[in-house]
Amino acid sequence: MKPHLILRLARSDTPPPRRAHWTEAIRDKSLTAPLSPAIGAALARHGLPVWTTAEYRPGAGGQWSEDERAAGLDRIYRLVLERNGRIPPALIDEIRLLPEVEDLRVGQIGAERLAPRQSVAQSRRQRRPQAQIGLDLAHRMGRGEPTVTVAVLDTGVDIGHPEFEGRMRDGADFVNILSGAEEFIGDVIGADHDPADEVGHGTHVSGIIAARGLGMSSGVAPGCTVMPVRVLATMERDGEKLGAGLIENINTGVKYAIDHGAQIINMSLGVRHEGGGLPHQEVVDYARRKGVLIVAASGNDGTETLYYPGAFESVMAIGASGEDGRVAGFSTFGPQVKLIAPGEEIVSARPGGGYAAASGTSQAAPFVAGAAALLQSLAHRAGGRFSARDLTEILISTADRPGPRYRDRRAGFGRLNAADAMRLARARIN
Repeated sequence: MKPHLILRLARSDTPPPRRAHWTEAIRDKSLTAPLSPAIGAALARHGLPVWTTAEYRPGAGGQWSEDERAAGLDRIYRLVLERNGRIPPALIDEIRLLPEVEDLRVGQIGAERLAPRQSVAQSRRQRRPQAQIGLDLAHRMGRGEPTVTVAVLDTGVDIGHPEFEGRMRDGADFVNILSGAEEFIGDVIGADHDPADEVGHGTHVSGIIAARGLGMSSGVAPGCTVMPVRVLATMERDGEKLGAGLIENINTGVKYAIDHGAQIINMSLGVRHEGGGLPHQEVVDYARRKGVLIVAASGNDGTETLYYPGAFESVMAIGASGEDGRVAGFSTFGPQVKLIAPGEEIVSARPGGGYAAASGTSQAAPFVAGAAALLQSLAHRAGGRFSARDLTEILISTADRPGPRYRDRRAGFGRLNAADAMRLARARIN
């Protein structure tokens, strides 16, 4: 994707103009006219020709739903530069002052380390994380239902890995980076339906959620379904691999997952707020309105820092516990952290049919997403459904507290206890 601006129109009694979605406008530049004469004039004054495209697609039936409109998704557009160049700050200021414009910001790439370290799997470590959260007891009450889908927004998934046989739904690839693509490795151009994983991060995360348990311990919710949504490409800087992608394309992936039936979304990623609107705000709001739970990694810098989407109140930000059950030294902390879960030397799948051990809050988040899927499976089996708020409340209420305080600055409400969460969920259903 070329350099671009994200524009949100102000609320109005007049329906927002229709434009082609950005994935369609890549191939067909029709229906990409400016949104208003004033916006077009400002762009012309600064000599900045753009293609004006829709940032999101409407859901079922091709019409914007009440929830989509309430989240403002119908009023958000992507203005893509017709040629590479610098976006003048004066242009942004000028357009922001127009009465029909609510906000305007420059599209940005978010990047984070894929994991603090990775090593060959060692079988002696495999049972420790499961024992730490009482997974064996939880599995006696249920191993998940295929009607419950967890979307994994990440670097993709090796869907051919034996651990995922019968576990995967059709997915999508929203990575499309043209400007700055020389910094990336592998497939970075062309949004499509192939969520292949060239790095291993998304495959590792997915194994923690739903692996069959052939060459590793079974996943937290091996009976549930995974929807692989590729939103991160691979960037290499100074010999270090980073997962990176356009914030806006990650947002598109979130909406895709919600509209295609995911009840839980795992986002083992996070970006800092660097000006303009908060990252992911509109799709997090949309998920909240649709009752979809988002679980996100808190970060791996070991400081008190806010990363989005985990910093939103309706999102479950997850820190990592070490092999001793305490908060890992690399785990980002603060008031946004809801729970901690195993995140040190976690054995899971890697592309090509193999296995690896990796550490990070990226590994902790899918333990909680998988536990939420187990709870939702109990509700599905009884003919019902837990809301995102219900799932959060159950997981928080049953966590193992690190001390006498109800909430800890580093560990949130405590360490995930999947067994107690299942017991409480079953009691609520009955």
